[in-house]
This record gives sequence, structure tokens and C-alpha cells, in this order.
Amino acid sequence: MSAEENKRIVAQFFESSNRGDMETSMTLIADDIVWKETGTTVFSGTYHGMEELQEKLLGPLFGQLKQGIRMEIHRLIAEQDHVVALTSGVAETLEGRPYNNSYCWIIKLRDGKFVEVTEYMDTELVTSVFG
Repeated sequence: MSAEENKRIVAQFFESSNRGDMETSMTLIADDIVWKETGTTVFSGTYHGMEELQEKLLGPLFGQLKQGIRMEIHRLIAEQDHVVALTSGVAETLEGRPYNNSYCWIIKLRDGKFVEVTEYMDTELVTSVFG
């Protein structure tokens, strides 16, 4: 796929997530995904495969939020099979604490799906909100 097509897929991922259409978002992630969360937070680490990603990152994180994270895309930069997405997110924990973070995602795509993700964010904010 072209760099422009890959940018459209990444935009679709965030747009469908913002609509609450997680089914569509999840179809854009390969079953053999390698997802890296940077830093030393409770969520940091490398997750191998969709099952581990859902059980050890997505479930625990989104289980602490009222309505997920609403992402705004500020810039998408693409080269061949990689897309860099600069985003900011707005969320609220179940206890009412704001979780508003900035992100840099480096996403590798294959056949229209995410196969590798490295996510950078303000890890101090993650720790202050989630422990």
C-alpha cells in the first residue's frame, strides 16, 4: 500500500475509535501485532499479539476510563509502510480525574493493518493518574 493509503488507515483507526466503533478499530490491528508502550509505567512493555494486547494493556487501561480516550490527530507523516501520528487525547477516569496526554505513535502497516506500534507519551502523567 502507498504511504497515502497507510495514512488513511491510521486516520480511520482513530476516527472509528472516537465514534466508539472499537470493532472497526480492532479490525485494523493484525493478530500478530507487536505493540510497545515506552517508559516505566504500569502499562509500559511490549505486547505480542492481539490477545495479549487486549488482556494486558487495552482492558486494564480502558477499564479505568469513563468513555475511552478521544484522540485528535495533529499530524500524520508517512514513508512507505510507516506512519507517524502526532495526537493528543482527552479522557476521564472512573474517579473523575482528567487524563489528557500527548502522543507520538510510530506505526508500521502491512496489508492495511497495524503490525508494529511504538507509542510515546508523557509517562509521568500516566504514573500520576494510574499509579
